[in-house]
Amino acid sequence: MTKNLRAAKNFTNRLVDENSPPMSFDDAMDDLESGDAEMSLTRPVKASALRKNGHVMLHGNPCKIVDMATSRPGKHGHAKIHITGLDLVTGKKYEDISPSTHTMEVPISNRKEYLVVDMGREGVLALMDDAGFVRHDIQATDDDMKKNIADKLAKQDDQDVLVTVLKVLDKELVMAVKTGVK
Repeated sequence: MTKNLRAAKNFTNRLVDENSPPMSFDDAMDDLESGDAEMSLTRPVKASALRKNGHVMLHGNPCKIVDMATSRPGKHGHAKIHITGLDLVTGKKYEDISPSTHTMEVPISNRKEYLVVDMGREGVLALMDDAGFVRHDIQATDDDMKKNIADKLAKQDDQDVLVTVLKVLDKELVMAVKTGVK
């Protein structure tokens, strides 16, 4: 039995057992987080709840929804949703049709802003987070993004260069660059 399953069983047993002291939610979460199970990188969402400019998994790829169309239900069928999306990593276009009552996978994403300290020749960025830690493991892959970052770093005129990094499916992508006041 895995640690997570044991922790969940202990939590439910302590909820049911009247003689044991009550377990707080934080204690239960600590027990669950100490386990060795992997977190899911996607979550199920009803197709009818998806919206334009949101994210969805199309053909196994994380995509940004650029167009959606809903057809009316037929005599014996469900309403269908036609989704068009652009792959977040490659920019490739994908399409899918799903009944509105079925679930689709949505990638769990996280956006974070970093201060650009330096950029190498290959586009490898030295980024500093809010705590002051510098990381050197993210590369700007888009040529326009590399040029934009290099231009902003060259004319830094008392302004910080910030990049927005999107983490989706354990991949980190530089999505935007801007300047801010120091």
